[in-house]
Amino acid sequence: MKVQAIKTTLRKIRAFRSLFLQESNFQFVYNKCHAYGWADTYLFTLDGTAVGYGAIWGQNNRSDRDAIFEFYVVKPYRKFAGECFLKLWEASGAVCVECQSNDVLLTAMLYQYSKNINAENLLFDDHFQTQIILPGISFHQQEAKENDRRDEFKYYLKQEDEDEEVVVATGGLMLNYNEPFADLYMEVKDGFRKQGLGSFMIQELKKACYLMGRVPGARCNIDNAASKATLLKAGMKVCGYILIGKL
Repeated sequence: MKVQAIKTTLRKIRAFRSLFLQESNFQFVYNKCHAYGWADTYLFTLDGTAVGYGAIWGQNNRSDRDAIFEFYVVKPYRKFAGECFLKLWEASGAVCVECQSNDVLLTAMLYQYSKNINAENLLFDDHFQTQIILPGISFHQQEAKENDRRDEFKYYLKQEDEDEEVVVATGGLMLNYNEPFADLYMEVKDGFRKQGLGSFMIQELKKACYLMGRVPGARCNIDNAASKATLLKAGMKVCGYILIGKL
């Protein structure tokens, strides 16, 4: 059986991408790479029959194409996944694999064909709803400005006292991920940290996310203990890792 990896367009692998995202059913943090033109795609064929696809992007420089980040073979032909991966590696000239550990198929290829594997980021999904209350702290949506992104919604926490109102934390939702998922982010201002504001912000962002019909997700650097603790306290749980391995 002849296996090929042929460079192609996003349109020609769109149906396979739909299957990949449906089967995965998690926030795919690389989804935006296609919309932003950061990726090259390859179609896998077995004796001329299209059976899947792979995608490459630049791990550090978005103009490069050195990292395999997306890989899918339809179930009836999945026993040929190894052959498809090797052809993708050969055709693309990739030097590494970058993937989510909850992406089972590409993670299997990572462990089989790469070395020096390291975890870079923690991935989080929602686990339970919290009831954090901080007296004097209120959650607000920032008014959109003319040049703001349409796929981003910004929020802030305000501390109210007798003298003044102070913005103590900011955060938001990014919607440039596969539906129905959204990415949460937040930052507590200097001088107001270690007071539970970060977890309160995430709690309220989760509510806003669900009210939009989206499912919250988040991530942080694996060495960022403060962010990890904040997300866990706000009812998130670790659901995977960003893994990188050298081919």
